Amino acid sequence: MAETGRLPPGQRHVRKWPRLDLGIVPRFDPSTWDFRVDGEVDAPLRLTYEEFLALPRASVRSDFHCVTGWTTYDNAWEGVAFRALANRARVRPRARFATFACGDGYTTSHPLTVLHDSDFLMACRWD
Repeated sequence: MAETGRLPPGQRHVRKWPRLDLGIVPRFDPSTWDFRVDGEVDAPLRLTYEEFLALPRASVRSDFHCVTGWTTYDNAWEGVAFRALANRARVRPRARFATFACGDGYTTSHPLTVLHDSDFLMACRWD
């Protein structure tokens, strides 16, 4: 049963995440994986998988609301805080958005105000 105010309009609560992908499941190879922060920054970053995992970690517990209409409650996330990466890359004041690109070709953009004002993580562990 949904708690009052916790389930957004149009969402349904699920106990397990549905499997969703674009039909392409990229193979993960830690030897070729890299994480980049570039664009409107003064100190571009390019990290290997080992370097990324060595960064200080943060933990967050939060609900997850998928754009496809489902929600899971109380997810435990661990990863690197976006704010820490942005500070390390020295994001320029004129920057307004961050674009994220994934191995399967999916991209999304978010306003920096949202990313800085929240517990936004580059997650590498979930529950």
